[in-house]
Amino acid sequence: MALRINDIAPDFTAETTHGPISFHEWIGDGWAVLFSHPKDFTPVCTTELGAVGALESQFAARGAKVIGLSVDPVDNHHKWAEDIKEVTGSAVNYPVIGDTELKVAKLYDMLPGEAGDSCEGRTPADNATVRMVFVIGPDKRIKLLLAYPMTTGRNFDEIIRVLDSIQLTSKHKVATPANWKQGEDVILTGAISNEEAAKLFPDFKTVKPYLRTAAQPR
Repeated sequence: MALRINDIAPDFTAETTHGPISFHEWIGDGWAVLFSHPKDFTPVCTTELGAVGALESQFAARGAKVIGLSVDPVDNHHKWAEDIKEVTGSAVNYPVIGDTELKVAKLYDMLPGEAGDSCEGRTPADNATVRMVFVIGPDKRIKLLLAYPMTTGRNFDEIIRVLDSIQLTSKHKVATPANWKQGEDVILTGAISNEEAAKLFPDFKTVKPYLRTAAQPR
């Protein structure tokens, strides 16, 4: 069954570069970003794992753990990490799942059930759909899912931007407009009456009856 926003992120156990994990237990009470890759030693993915390494502290500052997945053995991941550091200058200090039996890829609907049960003999093209990003909340529900083509590197600054929005809007009755960034005005949701808005956001503006804006709550 296809996964959707607000579905419970499927739990699983797996081998990673940091040892075995149980996913929900590993997430704990914080946020998690799971991002997947078709195969080790692929060019675009090499740049992506390095980009996440450079941003890991920014995710941590938001209470979010990051974890990669690649349809190859953990031993290969360790060797690949050496290349990633050499190419990008950033170490892969976060765990990377070894999905050699395609179990997680299937569980998260990134590969069809008939894809087999081994990474052996599979090419990056065979695994082209294993290029997803899932942002998962402390309630273990999926807050964001994105699918990328093989030839387009992911913008992890955008993932951080979305994480900021999700965390803000989970605490306040607000939404964020197009291209919003930290510190910019937000949109008041329909859950706030004008009377309540006057108390919570004294300087709110009515752009249209259905569109009210205010400074970002702190």
